[in-house]
Amino acid sequence: MQRVRLDQIDRRILNDLQDNGRITNVELASRVGISAPPCLRRVRALEESGHILGYHARLNSELLGFGVTVFALVGLQSQAEADLVAFEELVHTWPLVRECYMLAGESDFLLKVVARDWDIYQQFLTHTLTAAPNVGHVKTSLGIRNSKYLPGVPIELASDGNKD
Repeated sequence: MQRVRLDQIDRRILNDLQDNGRITNVELASRVGISAPPCLRRVRALEESGHILGYHARLNSELLGFGVTVFALVGLQSQAEADLVAFEELVHTWPLVRECYMLAGESDFLLKVVARDWDIYQQFLTHTLTAAPNVGHVKTSLGIRNSKYLPGVPIELASDGNKD
């Protein structure tokens, strides 16, 4: 990947695309104060450098029938790198797991799991997750509601050193 040094315009592009991935290049260029061709070149450079990983639609899980969200803290019996990687690869095969984070501390991974109902979640928990190789323990918490969802990072803080 090509290394890109971000300037204020790049940061504004990233911020606006993070807020609205469907914005047109013409509108984006207007918002950041440059013409459309250099704006498009900058977006392509940000994609090629890995700053922009993709574009996604945010879906309504409840309207699609996924009313159960559970966060699972998973502890493995072995934390050897090969075992950690093997677990991560296995997680990629589980469609109900939407996010996976490796942790430092008491647990090794945090999984966000969605399911249509409790029976499907319980089947996943008992037959898939806890039965997986190297899983030592699983502690779960039910998500009641989501009161904040901001994907990405706080671009406005990226250049001023603020840690809030």
